Amino acid sequence: MREVILSCIQPTGEMHLGNYFGAVKNWVDLQSEYDCIYGIVDYHAITMPYDIKKMRTNTWDLVMDLVAVGIKPDNLFIQSLIPEHTELCWIFNCFCSYGQLTRMTQFKDKSQDVESASSDTFISAGLLDYPVLQAADILIYKADCVPVGKDQEQHLELSRDIAQRFNYSVGKEYFILPKTLFTKTPKIRSTADPERKMSKSAGEKHFIGMFSDESRIRKQIRSAVTDTGSDHSEDLSPGVKNLFEILDAIPGSEEISGQLFQAQKEGTLRYSDLKENVSEHLMEMLIPFQEKRKELSANKRNLKDQIKQSSTEIRKRAQQTMFEVKDLLGLMNIKY
Repeated sequence: MREVILSCIQPTGEMHLGNYFGAVKNWVDLQSEYDCIYGIVDYHAITMPYDIKKMRTNTWDLVMDLVAVGIKPDNLFIQSLIPEHTELCWIFNCFCSYGQLTRMTQFKDKSQDVESASSDTFISAGLLDYPVLQAADILIYKADCVPVGKDQEQHLELSRDIAQRFNYSVGKEYFILPKTLFTKTPKIRSTADPERKMSKSAGEKHFIGMFSDESRIRKQIRSAVTDTGSDHSEDLSPGVKNLFEILDAIPGSEEISGQLFQAQKEGTLRYSDLKENVSEHLMEMLIPFQEKRKELSANKRNLKDQIKQSSTEIRKRAQQTMFEVKDLLGLMNIKY
């Protein structure tokens, strides 16, 4: 039996290179080795200020983005179609301390983001409770492994703590303690400001959309900040290093990347050549994705039906877990 992988993404707008190279490309590759369950977590998205009118559109757009780049529809669910996630979250709240939540680094960081973005300093309880819902997302499918970045490692540790406390309380090793699956994923930075990560929240110039017009993508690469670094590879300027990170992440670019890197070491690299090669190889990768997305967009109804069906099938696993959890806790149950 293959190990279960669980990973999720929020529907906060179009997919960009940072999302793809930092997580989604890895998801696509993992499908050949693991039993993969991937979620679009719209409940998580409402913990921060958002545009209610765009939520459903963003969710279905992200579905198309993910399927276009290679995620299998059968592996994909939408969180709000599976209410057992929030039911288990409430139960897990009773196995998690308030102190643990207030010590979460991301809660502190996101709270500061809310305060700096608006004069309205409303911080929702949902933002504080976000990691408990994340634990429910993971444990409800008894995931063996969770591919995470370093910034999410603290949340996975909380999931293990909650699972251990639950297991101890019911006197049974019921929940698997999920393992961290670290894989080599590049950290793509903003081409406009390579000191910060690529992010939609920073503004349009700080991310390159996977499905943007070719002319816009090429313009963003041409205008990428490079700054002059020294002749030595370890002294690459942040902008040049970021362009090499993007190029290295593109399948089939290894040879040209090596040649350009050697030119950099020798002090003969022209940044215009580096940018041109990044643009060319990037578009070779993106154009098939963009064409696939156009096909999906032309037949949205079929894809929506597929995802509703896959969510229904995946929900059966969540329902079984909830039945067992409630039975272990002495709660009232209805046989699903």
